Amino acid sequence: MVNDPNWQLPNVPEFQLSSPEVRPGEYLPVWARAKGAGGEDRSPTLSWTGAPEGTKSFVLTMYDPDAPTGSGYWHWAVHDIPASITALPADAGNPESGLMPPGAKTIANEIRQERFQGAAPPAGHGDHRYFFTVSALNISKLDLPTGCTPAVMGFIMRTAVIGRAQFFALSVTPAES
Repeated sequence: MVNDPNWQLPNVPEFQLSSPEVRPGEYLPVWARAKGAGGEDRSPTLSWTGAPEGTKSFVLTMYDPDAPTGSGYWHWAVHDIPASITALPADAGNPESGLMPPGAKTIANEIRQERFQGAAPPAGHGDHRYFFTVSALNISKLDLPTGCTPAVMGFIMRTAVIGRAQFFALSVTPAES
């Protein structure tokens, strides 16, 4: 696949990630777009099942490999989600909602905000893919440096990943592309 976000990552067992509001390979709801793109910067409900034995925590990310940056675009990154958590409600990516589980930590996205940033591809750029990924880790906590970016987090956690659940959704409706 073009711009496969997993091409350099270790092959690990897969488990299941789903959302009642976002279907894999289909379009994101308008409310999951960035405010500047007519949305609400609201993260969808996400749930996962079948994580491998030995999972001690989860990492959740939303990434756009199709952004015209040369390095993609990180919209959301959360680490140290306890292994007992298997779902996040809608709008958990909003720090003011108080819906993130205790112990989970959100790191800054590309615009340096510690929150979910919705989809906002450049006008006329066509569809972008937004990969929602939950990684199962064999450690309880990631030791990340202050100001860590999602890309650096991915590098640091790579040897602790024991499973991955993932799907992508598209950014614009066919009439808009």
